[in-house]
Amino acid sequence: MKLFLIRHGQTEWNRLGKYQGQADIALSEDGLRQAELLAKAFPSETLDIIYTSDLKRALMTAECLERRYHCPIYPDAGLRELNFGDWEGLTYEEIATRWPQEVENLFGAPEKLQIPNGETFAALQARAMKKLQAIRTKNKGKKVAVVAHGAIAKTILTALLHIPLHYIWVLRQDNTAVNIVRFDGDYVSVELINGTAHLDKPSLGL
Repeated sequence: MKLFLIRHGQTEWNRLGKYQGQADIALSEDGLRQAELLAKAFPSETLDIIYTSDLKRALMTAECLERRYHCPIYPDAGLRELNFGDWEGLTYEEIATRWPQEVENLFGAPEKLQIPNGETFAALQARAMKKLQAIRTKNKGKKVAVVAHGAIAKTILTALLHIPLHYIWVLRQDNTAVNIVRFDGDYVSVELINGTAHLDKPSLGL
């Protein structure tokens, strides 16, 4: 199976620096343009199936791919972003003022992070890898797109690369970034991380 793991396009909350988590925020105008550029310059001639988070920003990104490839598309709540709990809708500065110790862990020891009323990175990784295993079982030999979110993509990649969650921020995931992973039985090869060549358009100003 060849996996194309994709982060959604930009939202207004991305631009404002607000933590989204599982809040259902749609793509901004720039985000929709990013998604259209992604579909136009997607690094595969064919695509067999698309799985997507059911949150609007991922679903809208996935629908741009579906319009090009005319393949089945399956929204799935299991592919939602990390639940940021009480932090959703707040900026980093607002969060740091109210939860200084938790913010210190966010970047200094993410494996220890406990978000108030939210999800841990370990729980997110377990959820993500369970979903990925189900997708692999059903789609052997196929080209599969999974359209999701930054944190969930990072936890999948850290698992596949055998990187401890402590180092999760080493992996950058820009809006509409493409990651390519090939599965040959139990053998895994990561072919691309954070691919954004489709956004190299000066007119976008992004």
